Amino acid sequence: MAERFGLLLALALLPSLAVAEISAARQAQLRHMLTHDCGSCHGLRMNGGLGPALTPAKLANREARALAAIILHGVPGTPMPPWRALMSAEEARWLAELMKQNSPNGSPKP
Repeated sequence: MAERFGLLLALALLPSLAVAEISAARQAQLRHMLTHDCGSCHGLRMNGGLGPALTPAKLANREARALAAIILHGVPGTPMPPWRALMSAEEARWLAELMKQNSPNGSPKP
């Protein structure tokens, strides 16, 4: 029983470990990218523009993994470019969690 609990606890903490590995300096760079690069199409407050709104309400039914895939690979046939050359999968996931929680000055909650 204790072994199962330990395994479940370890599995539950895995996503938060990926977030914890991103340095504070890199988090600041990613937040800057979100505001300035993503904001140029999605609006400075993420309320939409050329690209769709990226507010927590609009992203509520979207999984962070799916959003991270869009960030990394872009959307063919649209102006949404791939960002995989500028960030890792973990960083894209961190950014997706940040957008879902709308906390540009903090870190996403694990």
